Amino acid sequence: MTTVVPTSEEDPILSVVRFTAEMSWAEAGPEVAEQQVTSLCLEAQECMIAGRWLDLASLMITSADLVFSKASDKDLEAIFTIICDLVKKPESLDELLEMAKLLSTKIAQQPNDKPALRLKIMFNLYNLLENPYSRFCVYMSALKLAMEGKVMEPIIPSFKKKDSLLKEWDLGVQDQRDLFLAISNILKEQRSSPKETLKFLTKYLATFSGEDEHVMEEAKEEAAHTIIEFVKASDLFQHDLLEIPAVAQLEKDTKYALVYQLLKIFQTQRLDAYLDFHTTNSAFLKSYGLVHEECIAKMRLMSIVDLASNESGQIPYSLIKDTLQIEDDEVEPWVVKAITSKLIDCKIDQMNQVIRVSRYTERVFGPHQWQALREKLATWRGNIANVITTIQSNKVTEEGTPAMQGLVIS
Repeated sequence: MTTVVPTSEEDPILSVVRFTAEMSWAEAGPEVAEQQVTSLCLEAQECMIAGRWLDLASLMITSADLVFSKASDKDLEAIFTIICDLVKKPESLDELLEMAKLLSTKIAQQPNDKPALRLKIMFNLYNLLENPYSRFCVYMSALKLAMEGKVMEPIIPSFKKKDSLLKEWDLGVQDQRDLFLAISNILKEQRSSPKETLKFLTKYLATFSGEDEHVMEEAKEEAAHTIIEFVKASDLFQHDLLEIPAVAQLEKDTKYALVYQLLKIFQTQRLDAYLDFHTTNSAFLKSYGLVHEECIAKMRLMSIVDLASNESGQIPYSLIKDTLQIEDDEVEPWVVKAITSKLIDCKIDQMNQVIRVSRYTERVFGPHQWQALREKLATWRGNIANVITTIQSNKVTEEGTPAMQGLVIS
């Protein structure tokens, strides 16, 4: 197969135009092909002379896309390296942005045709750009390509850099929404950690705070999806979903009210409330793919946390047994599960049939919990101040004592 090799007689750009044109028109016959190749090369030259870089990029990317399935990976990398390098040409930021959008959209247009190579080319385009928002547009196209082409692994490591990227891109609210939703969809498709998926879904929902009712409507479906993902996650027990306006709006929503009710049970109530809900809504739970036994297991652990937060540091075995609706010999195993899940720290007192809780995880951390934390900190601060005062007083007393004794003796 012919390879793109720029010579000293011809500009690399024209070499690419000629190469892709010859490959595109090869089956039309020599006469037709030569005419088309000449025409495209002349048009490319005119664009270069006039500084019409966006038109040139459009001409080149269209031809290159036509030969993507025909050319070798090596040739394609060479072709797209020269095409992507055009982003260094425009002096206008508007033209640069248009070019970045044009190239990234075209590269992502056929996600099932050599998707890994397309993603590599997209990363190269991203790195050639200096304008932050242009970079963001290319990154969004890369996310779309990764999702549709099923090549998600190479892009997932970049999610860890989200904070620095967000600072660099300086995005508006709508762009943030699009970004967080696209990332959460990739993580879900890749079956990544539910905690990571929920983190980006929550960031997406948080962007709707302060919006009017019409805009909030847009978030309902994802809010419901986030709740279901939280309920399904067997290792996730704490979340502040109830405090998010995009979630709170579901409470009185005709379609999603039951989803909100389920969230309230999992974040604020005990096993008996879930079992009552299941009795009347088993079909609803199945429709969302929720497994009854898994929900019971999670609610039992949630119930232990609730007992720990409502009792004075000491929970009788009998209360755990009744609350979790289990047998006597199952109490300690469930307490151990709560400990290994890092929900509580406690000592198991088998002799007195109680557990003594020293720490528990808050199921939600809203205004009430913040206020309680402030009060604890104020108390600790006061206690520390008292200790410091006592130490200083003792120090003064100790320093004064020998002098007093000397006066008495003399």
